Amino acid sequence: MRRSGLWPILYPLVMAIASGCGSASKKEVGMASWYGSRHHGKQTASGQPFNQYALTAAHPKLPFGTQVRVTNLSNGKEVIVRINDRGPYKGGRIIDLSLAAARRLDMEVDGISRVRIEVLSD
Repeated sequence: MRRSGLWPILYPLVMAIASGCGSASKKEVGMASWYGSRHHGKQTASGQPFNQYALTAAHPKLPFGTQVRVTNLSNGKEVIVRINDRGPYKGGRIIDLSLAAARRLDMEVDGISRVRIEVLSD
């Protein structure tokens, strides 16, 4: 197959889209959980101490500092958090929220909730 002179430019874009790293990965739907006092003050993967009262979250892949809107799909409540840690480590979950973020989403008591996350900045 003959490739045009644009192939070296287009190839990375094609591969990013095919692997889910393009704009399609800006939104995710799945289960969220939260973590709090047991981890409060401990060092996160970004090197910052975890503060359960800050609007932060752990995500397996998003760069540290990424701003993400999290929407609780059961009640429509939203919160914007900053990614500063890695996780969740429990299967089937897409994000771990701080206690403060869980409270804003009204999911503190249940512990988990179905959410949509949208990347706002990275």
